[in-house]
Amino acid sequence: MTTALWPLQEAVYAKLTADSALMALVRGLYDEVPETAAFPYVSFGSATEVVDDAHNQRGLAVNLVLHVWSKYPGKKEAAGILAALDNVLDRQPLDVAGFRDVSVAHQQHQHVRDPDPDIRHINVAYRVWLTKE
Repeated sequence: MTTALWPLQEAVYAKLTADSALMALVRGLYDEVPETAAFPYVSFGSATEVVDDAHNQRGLAVNLVLHVWSKYPGKKEAAGILAALDNVLDRQPLDVAGFRDVSVAHQQHQHVRDPDPDIRHINVAYRVWLTKE
């Protein structure tokens, strides 16, 4: 079975960066966050992939985590960015190279207290189901 991890990340990156409403809220979307990254931004986190075959169909299920980072006092800015992410990804079509029947659903999110008291952080997990072409 071929992994979907990189084609999925490419598809999510393309979809998020193409959304003007989301990109108006953040200063960047990163795989590797540079030391000089300006807040607020979104970064890719962990991805867990499991085989999810059905009869004669090869399939995968991926838990994809994105991180929202903000220095705005309180949780308002980070929560707004989370809502914008959901508008783009949750139950929306996504074209992933080499796969069909791609389905994305918001699974959970969590406000995380950062060691730096000025930083607000939300991690959000999406479940993605894909069928190999």
